[in-house]
Amino acid sequence: MVDYQSGFEKTITGILPALAGANVIYGLGMLEMGITFDLTQLVLDHETAGMILHSLRGVAVNDETLAVDVIKELGIGKDYLSHETTLQNMRCQSQAYLMDRRMREDWEAAGSKDAYQRAHDKMLEILESYEPPALPADVLTTIRSIVVESEKERGVYEK
Repeated sequence: MVDYQSGFEKTITGILPALAGANVIYGLGMLEMGITFDLTQLVLDHETAGMILHSLRGVAVNDETLAVDVIKELGIGKDYLSHETTLQNMRCQSQAYLMDRRMREDWEAAGSKDAYQRAHDKMLEILESYEPPALPADVLTTIRSIVVESEKERGVYEK
């Protein structure tokens, strides 16, 4: 079942090894200890893995990102949210495509889809539109020669 528990488990079992330096996030799309595979869960896990990797890159802390000059310019108690540097520097936040951060009334007006429903829609979109990249000609030639050689050995080769 895909729910809060599966999301929590995926996050914690992904981030702890990542923080320890592991270079593989294991189990994307898997449920029930790997017995079940869910394509929608895979889309959700892809988002979680992306956020974990984003977190590992860290956040730059310097005079620019702290907006030291803006603080000096505007002074205490002023409106920093509307300053252009706030928008520029908030881009360090992860850009999740499945997380819906709208206010409730806006979310309800848009159909009230939960994360699983949004991920399911994304999964269907991927399946319907994905075009695998073409293999280079030399790779296709090599694969074809392996098939031909195998068919010759088995006596089933046809030109």
